[in-house]
Amino acid sequence: MNNATFYNRKRTSRFRPSGLHLPPRKGRVGGGLVSTRMSWVFFCELWQNKLSLEPLKGLQLIGRVQVMYQVVPGGAGGTITDVIPKQKHSKDTRPLVWAGVIGLVLLIAAVTAWCYYIASLRKAELLKTQLLDLNKDGYIIRNQGGSIVFRMDFRSGTLDLDSCSKEGELLSCGRTTDRNLNFFIETVRPKDTVQCYRVRWEELVPDIPVEHAMTYTFAHWYGGAVSAIQHWPISISGQQPPKPFVTGDIYSNRNEFGGILESYWLSSNATAIKINNSVPFHLGWNDTEKTMSFQARYNDSPFKSNPGEAPCAELSYRVCVGLDVTSIHKYMVRRYFNKPNKVPAKVMFRHPIWSTWALHKTDIDQEKVLTYAANIRKYKFNCSHLQLDDRYTSRYGEFEFDQTKFPNASSMFQRLKSDGFLVSLWIHPFVNYDSENFHSCVERGLFVREPTGRLPALVRWWNGIGGILDFTNPEARDWFSSQLRSLRSRYGVSSFKFDAGETNYLPWKFSTRTPIRDPSFFTRRYTEMAIPYNDRAELRSGYQSQNISCFFRPIDRDSVWGYELGLKSLIPTVLTISILGYQFILPDMIGGNAYLNRTDGNSVLPDRELYIRWLELSAFMPSMQFSIPPWAYDNEVVEIARKYTALHESIVAPRVLELAGEVLDTGDPIIRPLWWIATGDETAYKIDSQFLIGDDLMVAPVLEPGKQERDIYLPAGHWRSYKGERFDIKEPLHLTDYPVDLDEIAYFVWV
Repeated sequence: MNNATFYNRKRTSRFRPSGLHLPPRKGRVGGGLVSTRMSWVFFCELWQNKLSLEPLKGLQLIGRVQVMYQVVPGGAGGTITDVIPKQKHSKDTRPLVWAGVIGLVLLIAAVTAWCYYIASLRKAELLKTQLLDLNKDGYIIRNQGGSIVFRMDFRSGTLDLDSCSKEGELLSCGRTTDRNLNFFIETVRPKDTVQCYRVRWEELVPDIPVEHAMTYTFAHWYGGAVSAIQHWPISISGQQPPKPFVTGDIYSNRNEFGGILESYWLSSNATAIKINNSVPFHLGWNDTEKTMSFQARYNDSPFKSNPGEAPCAELSYRVCVGLDVTSIHKYMVRRYFNKPNKVPAKVMFRHPIWSTWALHKTDIDQEKVLTYAANIRKYKFNCSHLQLDDRYTSRYGEFEFDQTKFPNASSMFQRLKSDGFLVSLWIHPFVNYDSENFHSCVERGLFVREPTGRLPALVRWWNGIGGILDFTNPEARDWFSSQLRSLRSRYGVSSFKFDAGETNYLPWKFSTRTPIRDPSFFTRRYTEMAIPYNDRAELRSGYQSQNISCFFRPIDRDSVWGYELGLKSLIPTVLTISILGYQFILPDMIGGNAYLNRTDGNSVLPDRELYIRWLELSAFMPSMQFSIPPWAYDNEVVEIARKYTALHESIVAPRVLELAGEVLDTGDPIIRPLWWIATGDETAYKIDSQFLIGDDLMVAPVLEPGKQERDIYLPAGHWRSYKGERFDIKEPLHLTDYPVDLDEIAYFVWV
């Protein structure tokens, strides 16, 4: 069809070029087709899709009237067009012409603005995936009710949204405003009640850190790591630039992250975040901005890239949203955490451990050990095993008893065995330079080495200077294991207390036989040495170590009341360790370690009242541990200790052992926060001085000096107190100034 044929059609026919949508016909004026409005979509499609205007060459718009004219063939390679003769405008019509020009410009501007607006709406729709909205500076996540539950800001660059695309549930971007990168967010729905988002930001240029900042004001947060000043939920103060998120000894350096640590956090609004284990992860915070900074970097860091690969940082993690805090945590534990494969010896749950440490420190010898054991029997206490702590060898790094302090170790062990005592020994990963084993370990290459790998690295620890065994080296593992087996075979040692293992005892830069990217993987390798002894073994450090299946102990406590390694820190610390997947918990020694200048009271012993309240709380933990003995005080304290060791054995241990069996399948905590059974209760989210054993035993100890009463928060339900009182409540109940005598601890059983 040629142009002449086309335009000779009836004037009433409508012309619709392919892909264009003209506004509907509303009427005619003067024989011309008139529309009361022009379609914005028509103009936007012309603008955005650049549709051909060739078929419209013969179409003129005069005001709102469309006028047709005819094009006929001309001669000599041209055309002749019959048109209305050009008329000369008079002065009176010129203002109208200018007004028309201005109107046309304004119309074009309006159309352009509208088209950009339509484009922005389409881009905004592109950058939505399920309940997540992405923008150039970060993203937000909403729950099913539409409320914002999570916000993450990008601190390492601004996304170029024009580089973003969406394919199915995968939203990806290829650039920031100044460089290329790999970025994606993938939506995953593993369950009807759980929505997860896989997030990955990968730099393509070496030594550029990746940093995302999570706003923590939407909820209360839990998890991460144990700390010297432990609160529940997490309490953030001050500003901390991102620092390596690795295991550390918080007793010697109270600003470090603790020895039990996992890159996992959980919030009261049913949101959880798990950083991938492959990330060179650094954590910071800012209490002014109310943010936690998640950073990946290799420069100025102990983390290492894979051998042969450029140090290009990648921050990858998952954010999952569920219906409530308990159910989302259950999902995360089942999906991302190792689980124990066995339950430790049942006697460890029933009877207390007795350690020589807090009582004698390093001033221990054969006579003191035998006297200690005799007094345990004299005062009629049970004992799961006796723990011989530092320092029974003459030098650190040796595995023979000091002949001066222990003139007949074999005889001592035989006597203890005949009296019904099993014995465990304190050990550590260090070999001091003055030890007889140091030279041979150097020659055999058993130590962690300096970065070049040519020389062993000397490290300083709390008992001197020496080498630290490289547990990535099979030869070092075999040598260490052979020393432990020798102690067991020669003396009948039942197990070991594995001390240290934190990464702060490694050099800042180091090398190992098997390269490790994450320094905390050294902690994991050390904890594996406890597996042959896990029935009764004790560890104080852990990273991805939940399946070691032994008891984990928080770092030493001071004999003080407060939150800094004191009595008040105990419940928040145990709850934090539980949330991180470590359920067989030994809450350190009753009364603390009685260190000089870190002990409340006027004597070398912990304050008497503090000791009693600590004893009562420990009775409701998975295991109990004495060192300062009750008979160091008076007969009343001895009687209170007998009362609570018996209560632990009869009431607590059976329930804990039942829950311990379930841990193997579920990973659920044995010691639980109150929100575990009160998921929508704002008050329950903040309580740090009460806890649950399972779902049906609630404990509320007195943690303040001079108090014989306390406020207690009872979740809704049917409860019976230890005094026999019955509480059938449909709403949570506050018991104000509930009386609790010095020899009592308040606890309530679900009826």
